[in-house]
Amino acid sequence: MTMDIRERDFIHDFPGIYNSMKTEGYDFSILFLEASDEVLVRRFSETRRPHPLAFDRPVLQGIAEERERLRTVHDMADIIIDTSNLNIHELREHINKLFSPSAEAKPLIISLISFGYKYGIPFNSDILFDVRFLPNPFFVQDLKNKTGLDPKVQEYVFENEEWTQFREKLTDLLFFLLPKFVREGKSYLNLSIGCTGGKHRSVAIADYLEKLLKEKGHMVRSKHRDMNKE
Repeated sequence: MTMDIRERDFIHDFPGIYNSMKTEGYDFSILFLEASDEVLVRRFSETRRPHPLAFDRPVLQGIAEERERLRTVHDMADIIIDTSNLNIHELREHINKLFSPSAEAKPLIISLISFGYKYGIPFNSDILFDVRFLPNPFFVQDLKNKTGLDPKVQEYVFENEEWTQFREKLTDLLFFLLPKFVREGKSYLNLSIGCTGGKHRSVAIADYLEKLLKEKGHMVRSKHRDMNKE
């Protein structure tokens, strides 16, 4: 079923109709797709289409009004997917895995994002860790222009005693939480790791977590959002 947000009566009546049909025994669920304001503005710009609620206004105003109109539906959703960092192929794969009739249980897919606080916090982060307390490779001349994927940068970050302590607490917390999320039926987890510029520390730690989680059998996709920014 699709809905037109310009039809105010339908949006108003939808919750009651949906709950009534669920009570009658219909087996269906709500999948809600969303994205950050920045990404939505870019998508409208690329398609050269006006926002349906903002023909003669800035697109951001239309997006804000749309979010407000859909707030109730968003809150009712069984599954919410942030498509900000997904391409069409990744989104299709994710939806197929969620709704495949052969799947006995829905997998927990972990979206791991490294970022720089100077560029803003990733939209819709479920869990966020600030690693700016660790020594910054940016101030080491030989490491400044490298990234957190470089072995020398990782060695610099990981040889610190504070990282060793943090790693133990971080992994203990994650492996405590992940089974709880699965038990609760959560299918998608946004895990964000942030440092100042998103180039060194957050990248190194996100890379470490990606490898560790995959070794433990978890489904992980990663993105180093700000790694190549100046």
